[in-house]
Amino acid sequence: MKKNIIWIFVLFIIFVINENAASEGTKGIISSRHNLSAAGPGRVKAAIDQPVCNFCHTPHMTGQASPMWQKSRKFIYTTYKSSTVKAAIGQPTGASRLCLSCHDGTIALGMLRGKKQSVSFTGGMQKMPAGKTNLGIDLSDDHPVSFVYDNTLAGQNGQLEFPAALPGQVRLDNSGELQCTTCHDAHDDQFGKFMVMDNRYSALCTTCHRINNWSLTSHRNSSALWNNTSPDPWPHTSYTSVAVNGCENCHTPHTAGGRERLLNYAIEEQNCFPCHNGNVASKNIKKEFDKPYRHPIENSRGVHKPEEDPLWSSRHVECQDCHNPHAANAASATAPLASGRLAYVAGVSSSGSPVYPISFEYELCYRCHADNPGRVSPTVSRHIFEENIRRKFNPSNASYHPVEEVGKNRDVPSLIAPLNISSMIYCTDCHNSNSSDSGGNAPNGPHGSIWEPILERQLITTDLTSESSRAYALCYKCHNRNSILSDQSFPEHSRHIVDERTPCTACHDSHGVEENTNLINFDRLIVFRMIRDWYNIITPEGCQGPVP
Repeated sequence: MKKNIIWIFVLFIIFVINENAASEGTKGIISSRHNLSAAGPGRVKAAIDQPVCNFCHTPHMTGQASPMWQKSRKFIYTTYKSSTVKAAIGQPTGASRLCLSCHDGTIALGMLRGKKQSVSFTGGMQKMPAGKTNLGIDLSDDHPVSFVYDNTLAGQNGQLEFPAALPGQVRLDNSGELQCTTCHDAHDDQFGKFMVMDNRYSALCTTCHRINNWSLTSHRNSSALWNNTSPDPWPHTSYTSVAVNGCENCHTPHTAGGRERLLNYAIEEQNCFPCHNGNVASKNIKKEFDKPYRHPIENSRGVHKPEEDPLWSSRHVECQDCHNPHAANAASATAPLASGRLAYVAGVSSSGSPVYPISFEYELCYRCHADNPGRVSPTVSRHIFEENIRRKFNPSNASYHPVEEVGKNRDVPSLIAPLNISSMIYCTDCHNSNSSDSGGNAPNGPHGSIWEPILERQLITTDLTSESSRAYALCYKCHNRNSILSDQSFPEHSRHIVDERTPCTACHDSHGVEENTNLINFDRLIVFRMIRDWYNIITPEGCQGPVP
């Protein structure tokens, strides 16, 4: 009799909860997948009728945890780890342990206290089926839980909201710990996935995560839609635009492919390509990395760290080394200022010091191509050898292309308008997608090219090349070909380029030269060949001497 009264009371409470839910427009537990009774709407449900609450709660049990938990977990879990995490993450406690009693997939769903036999489920199902809802005992790919979320943590992190500012729906437990129940309400599924609030535009994520510059970034504001060409860029959400997906464009709170920082995929660039393959974003960046000369993002994995030293990190390149997905935006700029696409990334200044954030585009390039010990060697063998690009662009040099400062040469008649002797240029005016000049749909930036080393247009550096507008297209982009070949800049241009078939790079070092004006820094191999030719001409026939 006493037991019947208890269950009548439990059923009354369920009725009240669901009536209230209906009146408030919510989706109560009876009509949700957490109704595991035989009448439940989901595919995971008991084969025989059971009280709905009985799967999580039991009205009487000695030593049970509040509030009347049905099950208790004793497993040791693998918890979340990250190089940037500030919280002390321990084993799951409180409500999270109850959630895991089903969602770790280790014991029978129908194994209830007070039952001599486990309650059977439809289809012979015993444990939580494989999928996103089965988290397993390895929680390193899930949002961390059971850690103290207090003012100290928020202050140390710098990008977390202080607890007092959290909205009423987002609750910590009585110990001040963040639990599964901070984001999920097991009794209310009105927002889907039992979320405590609507997460469109990442409204729930941003109640805790106060990400610097997020309000300005394209990932927060872009209205771009998927064109329905496979693959689906947002397979774990029902949202249909970049802005609505927000954080979930790149991150997922559970069973993340990239465990550290909960990225959708373990391979970093795969988190960018689902949108930047021409199916969401207007430019197909993914295609650029199929070209023969590219930034080799495929060569490293798991190396990039947000906190790494931009000056002395091991040489590698990932999309996020150049683009901060939490800050990048469409703001334009003029040389030498960095555009919004490079907002809030680290670099190296003109003096060789780490800088964050960069102000000038060249500071980003210097991160890898200046003082970094793994920098790439020049493709042309120069008489004055210098690998450090920062030193080549030094404004105290005798000559340089105007990347850091306006150029020193006051007489450059070959410049094509609107360029003039006071103009400045970007590194990416030369190093860019090879088709960005063709009116195509190629993205801007040094992602990939068919021309070495990631050049926007062809520039042949091989000796004995026949002059043409295509052979030296990169130089002729800014310098008028007719002016060059008519010797307006230098009286020997035509003889060298046309008659002797020497490339522009035989004499000119396009970045800069400390000691010589006019970018003069000879290609040793070509100059030695010319000296040999000259020596053979003036030496009597049949007499061969050493090259001077």
